[in-house]
Amino acid sequence: MSFRKVVRQSKFRHVFGQPVKNDQCYDDIRVSRVTWDSTFCAVNPKFVAVIVEASGGGAFMVLPLHKTGRIDKSYPTVCGHTGPVLDIDWCPHNDHIIASGSEDCTIMVWQIPENGLTLPLTEPVVVLEGHSKRVGIITWHPTARNVLLSAGCDNVVIVWNVGTTEELYRLDDLHPDLIYNVSWNRDGSLFCSACKDKSVRIIDPRRGQIVAEKEKAHEGARPMRAIFLADGKIFTTGFSRMSERQLALWDPDNLEEPMALQELDSSNGALLPFYDPDTNVVYVCGKGDSSIRYFEITAEAPYIHFLNLFTSKEPQRGMGWMPKRGLDVNKCEIARFYKLHERKCEPIIMTVPRKSDLFQDDLYPDTAGPEAAMEAEEWVAGKTAAPILISLREAYVPTKQRDFKVNQRSLLHESRPVSASTGLSATHPSATSQSAAAPAFSIGPASGEGGQIAEEVLREVASLRALVAAQGERITRLEEQLSRIENGDV
Repeated sequence: MSFRKVVRQSKFRHVFGQPVKNDQCYDDIRVSRVTWDSTFCAVNPKFVAVIVEASGGGAFMVLPLHKTGRIDKSYPTVCGHTGPVLDIDWCPHNDHIIASGSEDCTIMVWQIPENGLTLPLTEPVVVLEGHSKRVGIITWHPTARNVLLSAGCDNVVIVWNVGTTEELYRLDDLHPDLIYNVSWNRDGSLFCSACKDKSVRIIDPRRGQIVAEKEKAHEGARPMRAIFLADGKIFTTGFSRMSERQLALWDPDNLEEPMALQELDSSNGALLPFYDPDTNVVYVCGKGDSSIRYFEITAEAPYIHFLNLFTSKEPQRGMGWMPKRGLDVNKCEIARFYKLHERKCEPIIMTVPRKSDLFQDDLYPDTAGPEAAMEAEEWVAGKTAAPILISLREAYVPTKQRDFKVNQRSLLHESRPVSASTGLSATHPSATSQSAAAPAFSIGPASGEGGQIAEEVLREVASLRALVAAQGERITRLEEQLSRIENGDV
């Protein structure tokens, strides 16, 4: 009995990544060299922000997406921090608002002008002070307006109302060691964190309690990451005891054993996961790697399915991730990364090849839009709301169809009237009977060279008609002869 290998069906099996051309990169950017496992890059549908080297403080650069090519050394930066910037994050509800956390222990919120910066921006809209050590993690609430979470090296998590600059919640006794990352769930009712004590915690910030905790989620000592998936499960990246990089999927209702655990390789760069809740695809980028792996998360075992691997020559210093509403749906683009090199930022486009030019509904279900589902005060009062979804169909622009044109070319000079009693050419077989009945061409008084050309054309037409008529008669004779043969008359 022969066993045939069955290939798992998935519309994302053929996703492939492609870097853009050199003239569409952002060149001559001095990417920060600070030793912190942050992405160093944040992107939205209008701007790309990159943390850069700065003397005498911390700075990051904000560029309009269309400003590609070489960036001048004198290009203005956002430079209000007195220490290096460690993390930046765009507000999901306003494409001109960005928050930054720094070694100077402050969080600053900035408003970027419509067309980008023309002068250095030194005055933030809001300054949030509450951490006693450097602030390495900031992330906006996914559905409540003006709610920002920060985590510092003082092992404290603070949830802020940016609109009033007040601390909403201060969680200072839930993490005994350095916090590696924080991730909100889909509706912002919980967040999960990965800590240096090797534990993954699920925390309800409004109650100030740990809902669930998994100790030694990954046994290695190197940094790990934990993110919430759309269905409430948790995806983690980390290291084994033998320093092999791992991926794991966890069910918050049962954290005893992982639902799935995969070992990747033995590189030493921290794995940064990026998750698309619309397609359930996780992209994993290793810091210092030159590749991006992507996996599809499904409800059936083995739950984590490897899709493909994008590789390049240069290692990545950091990585930006474009929200779904900023993608080009006409090119079937399902993800776009902004890869940081030592001196440039290179967009990488992930596409699903499709032959049709129509809008692909299965690739683009409704996605989270820029409208906040509730105000900060409502969230504090206990309200929970899912993101307000928008359709990407409006972003679809049908490919321009070429106009259908029929060019009836006259056999005569363009200035001569031509009878158009039939659309068939004289050489078409079905034109035989019509050609005889077609009216003769009429021309005005012929004089000079134009008259000679007209006479020559008329003679040519007459000879063609005679030839067509002769061929028609010959066909008739052959058909009669064939009929007699079939009847046995010959």
